[in-house]
Amino acid sequence: MTVTGGVVRGRVAPEGRRFLRGHKGALGRLAAWSLLESAHTFLGGYGVARALDDGFLAGRTATGLGWLAAAGAGALLGAFALRGVFAGLADLVEPLRDGLVRRAVRQALDRAVADPAGAGDTGAVSRLTQQTEMARDSFAGLVLTARSFVFTAVGAFAGMAALAPVLLLVVLPPLLLGAAAFLATLRPMAAVQRRSLDTDEALADRVGQLAEGLRDIAACGGQGAAQDRVEPLIAAQERLAGTLAGWAALRTLALGTAGRLPVIALLAATPWLLGRGITAGTLAGGLTYLVQALLPALNSLMTALGSAGTRLLVVLERFTAAPPHPAGDRAPKPRPSGPSGPSGPSGPSAPSVRPSAAAAELRGVTFAYGPGAAPVLDGLDLVVRPGEHLAVVGPSGIGKSTLTALLAGTLSPDAGAVLVDGAAARREPGATGPDPRRTLLPQQAYVFTGTVRENLTHLAAAPGATGPGDARVRGAVRALGLDGLVERLGGLDAEVSPRLLSRGESQQLALAAAYLSPAPLLLLDEATCHLDPGAEARAERALAERPGTLVVVAHRVSSAARADRVLVLDGTRAVCGTHGELVAGSPLYRELVGRWNRAADE
Repeated sequence: MTVTGGVVRGRVAPEGRRFLRGHKGALGRLAAWSLLESAHTFLGGYGVARALDDGFLAGRTATGLGWLAAAGAGALLGAFALRGVFAGLADLVEPLRDGLVRRAVRQALDRAVADPAGAGDTGAVSRLTQQTEMARDSFAGLVLTARSFVFTAVGAFAGMAALAPVLLLVVLPPLLLGAAAFLATLRPMAAVQRRSLDTDEALADRVGQLAEGLRDIAACGGQGAAQDRVEPLIAAQERLAGTLAGWAALRTLALGTAGRLPVIALLAATPWLLGRGITAGTLAGGLTYLVQALLPALNSLMTALGSAGTRLLVVLERFTAAPPHPAGDRAPKPRPSGPSGPSGPSGPSAPSVRPSAAAAELRGVTFAYGPGAAPVLDGLDLVVRPGEHLAVVGPSGIGKSTLTALLAGTLSPDAGAVLVDGAAARREPGATGPDPRRTLLPQQAYVFTGTVRENLTHLAAAPGATGPGDARVRGAVRALGLDGLVERLGGLDAEVSPRLLSRGESQQLALAAAYLSPAPLLLLDEATCHLDPGAEARAERALAERPGTLVVVAHRVSSAARADRVLVLDGTRAVCGTHGELVAGSPLYRELVGRWNRAADE
């Protein structure tokens, strides 16, 4: 049955047929058990009719009780068959779920390979969890109710034909009328369900993007713009929920038509049927088939088709979507224009990249978390010289972590260019392995289960090569003052359990790993925030003395004072200079220094 148009016919239906062909054995077992279960339906109405006509109404009570016992035996037979039905159902449902999980993972990986620099497949989590389970439950319910209706109808219609074929002429027309009215609601309901899922995925994507930059959005006063991006999707979901409720009401009316009209038709036709020689027992048997078997099965089927059926087809469209084009075949996506970047019909034009002797450089960089948000960085120019120690300071949420993420290549600017060692900070699509140009240490230190040595050398060992020698590792331990920590852990070859380390100890091990890294640019995003001032000073001096460039997001005045230069971010402009120059010339820096000093005194 096609209820969602050509897209479903073109994608879902062929794959559905392929899946069912691959599970013929499970389908055969399910049909066999269902056929056995239909004997219960046949005996239910036929036994009631014979019990009345041949038993009670004829004065033969024992015969009537015998036919009722036969109907009861049919119920026991149906219960036995139902056990086999559920076993056969599991053989169909679980392979479907496993296949959808594999496909969801494969789609996410394909999209990541096709667009390494993009945001990834933002709907993958929804498909892997919610939509996979939705498809599993919907498929199970649909198969269970569809096979129940088919074999219940076989048993009921066979019983009516055996009792009096004229019963079918009375019952079938109103039954088909209600079914047709119901089927007419499926296509529009599927379309609304599809739009609802699209909106749900878009809303999850939008909220996820905003959540990542919530701190910067709040700092830059972008709450209104962020709200404007989310509210239309919420309103759309509300409208779609109302539309679905309206179609559900029409579906309920169709269900009432299919479920009540056949009974009314049979009762209204009773005088005419009695006049044609139909017995009271036959009428009671036909009514039993309708009330106890056929109409409940039809009601369950229509409910399943109206909810689980449309939902299943819409969800399966997500799993049968065409694979993404290779990265080289896609048209470039226009980037949103920034307030200070030149723009044209397709977005801002990227400035030409000229050779640079800088360790890192930002040229007119503008970045905002979303097209409607105020920029976190606006037209920023910065040159970090080779071998320099630069501290980045500013109020909480002002964009310090955003700056390090741009230098690390995990974010791309909306306008301008970010260079590391004269090349774009963002790596080329398809590049794999660690970037040898830089190492980023975030606030949350990364320590894994393994030996102390492995935790110290994982950034230093090139693929396929051995790590630094024992002398270099011990030199790093001494330079950062970790002798006591390494000894307490049991030595370089002792196993480390990350959950048993304090946050400060985890940061010390991560800093030692950065010290051994060959990358010429080290980026510390508050990577020393859990160290005491003495340990922080020793770590920063050691990292500054190693060959290369050091950029530190500072959270103490002492850390800023140790740097060669300090970059102050204040949300509207950036000022760069030495500690002494900024104390004399930057009111914001003086305020930060005063705040740090008061916190130290307390």
